[in-house]
This record gives sequence, structure tokens and C-alpha cells, in this order.
Amino acid sequence: MDKLQAMQVFVQVVELNGFARAADKLGLPRASVTTIIQNLEAHLGTSLLQRTTRRLSLTADGELFHERALRILAEVEEVEIGFTEGRRHPKGRLHVDMPTSIGRLVVIPQLREFHARYPDIELKLGMNDRQIDIVQEGVDCVLRVGELADSSMIARRLGLLSRITCASPSYLEKYGVPQCLEDLSVHQGVRYFSPHLGNRSYPFEFVKDGVEIDMPLKGAVAVNDSEAYIACGVQGYGLMQPGLFMVLEQFQRGELVEVLPEFRPRPMPISAVYPPNRQPSQKVRLFIDWVVSLFEQCPILQGADKPFACYQHAA
Repeated sequence: MDKLQAMQVFVQVVELNGFARAADKLGLPRASVTTIIQNLEAHLGTSLLQRTTRRLSLTADGELFHERALRILAEVEEVEIGFTEGRRHPKGRLHVDMPTSIGRLVVIPQLREFHARYPDIELKLGMNDRQIDIVQEGVDCVLRVGELADSSMIARRLGLLSRITCASPSYLEKYGVPQCLEDLSVHQGVRYFSPHLGNRSYPFEFVKDGVEIDMPLKGAVAVNDSEAYIACGVQGYGLMQPGLFMVLEQFQRGELVEVLPEFRPRPMPISAVYPPNRQPSQKVRLFIDWVVSLFEQCPILQGADKPFACYQHAA
């Protein structure tokens, strides 16, 4: 029995809560994963996992073995990085998940640069606006916007996303340009809802005299996709509060106009997040360092509030 492989398989089965998911992540036949775990338990002379029809749980011995296996695997990886060509020639698959707008407007336009640096890293990019379960879905790293509710994860701050309140010229011609927060009582908003909020919509946020104010706006449409959100705003369905980097092209074409600039909402943090129960792999570290460099090139991804200060970088 390959003891190191057995540890790796066991850790993946635990982290992904399933033999099938672990097999897919490791690129092994599902029957092989089952056999490896059975041989490992026989070798140790103890049961490591309690199996039910819906999920797996660790026995007391399983918890102890899992903790020690994680430590051993992390140490092995560090040794390999220090004594092999891996530092100069990283390779393998890296699964990263990110919001659609970040992927389309920030990461994808510069992706050739990443592959030029690391041609042997195979990137699997998931792009959607839902918050995934990193461990359950077998993702190595995620990019998340907003304050992090799960304090158990390890996070590295990438930047701050400036936000604005805006609408299409046709909408403002019909409803008027609000001059103060009280004027919003006659306006409509494009609402953005999220499963993270129990499918409720995010409130409209404004900052007045240093105080953050949440204001509900009535509206005819609510969406849960960032590109649909921008499209609804351009079509005149109401006010919206996108990240500034998301609407630079629409501003340039005159399809959107900023309103209430003196009450801009606070910038939202964006972070790279990975699980805490293991050292980040070299591939994860390299990807995060690269994304940090992308954000550092652009002022509006660091909280700057000039609408066109970074158009050449983001376009």
C-alpha cells in the first residue's frame, strides 16, 4: 500500500464528503478510492469513517488520523517545493471560482499573461455570482466580494471595489435626477437578490456625513446575475449600485449616468479565500500573487472614486 497516496485519498474523501467527489478531484476510478480507504483501515486496524446514505463522518480515530495526515501532507509538499524543479516549473490543475464580473472584466483579459508565466498550470475557472462551498465542491481558491462571514477561512485582501449609484439617461429623463436622499421616494431600483441573503435583495446603501444608510427602493425587476443587473439598468428599469469597474464601458458610451455622487456607498472589499485546514499549494499562492498584481495596477480596484481613472487598465 502506498501510504502517502492513502493519506491523500483519505483527506480528499473527508474534505469533499464523498468517495465520488474525491475520485473526480484526484482523477482516480471511484472503485480505486473505495479500495484504498478499505486497505488503509485494514492496515491501521481501525475504522476511520462512519458511512451513512447521505454523508460521511469521522470516528474518533478518524479525526486523529485526519489531523496528522494534514500535517504530514503539508510538510511533504513544502519539502517537494524546496528540493524539486516545482518552484520554477509549477504544474497541475487549479480550480478557482470567482464572480462573473471579476472573471470577465479583470481576470480573463489578462489570462494570457498568467499562462505565459505558468504554462503547465491547468486553470479551471468557475464564474458565477453565488457563494459556493469551497470544501464540498472541491475548489482550491475563491474570490469573494464583501465582508467575509465565514471566519474559519483563510483570506488575503486583494482590493476594494468602488461603487456608484447610476441609471440610464432615459430613466432619469422620465423620473428626474435625484438631488438628495429624500428624492429617492419617487424612484425605482433594479434589485439584486442572492441565496446568501435567503433570496432577499441587497439594500441600496448611501453614506451621509460618514454614516451608512440603507434605503429600500421599490422596483419592477430583481435579478441574481451581475450582467443581467447591468443590462436592466441600461434598459431603464431603475437606479442601481454596481461596482464602478463593471460599468466603465457603459459610462464611456453614455448609456449610464452617475447620480448622488456625494452619497456614494462604501467600497466593498474583495478577497482571495482558501480552506484553513491545509497549507495553500504553490499553485494557489502563485495565482493569488498574480491576481494581487492585477488589482494593484488599477486604482478603481483599490477604492479610487474617479470613474475613468483606470479605463485603459480595465478595458
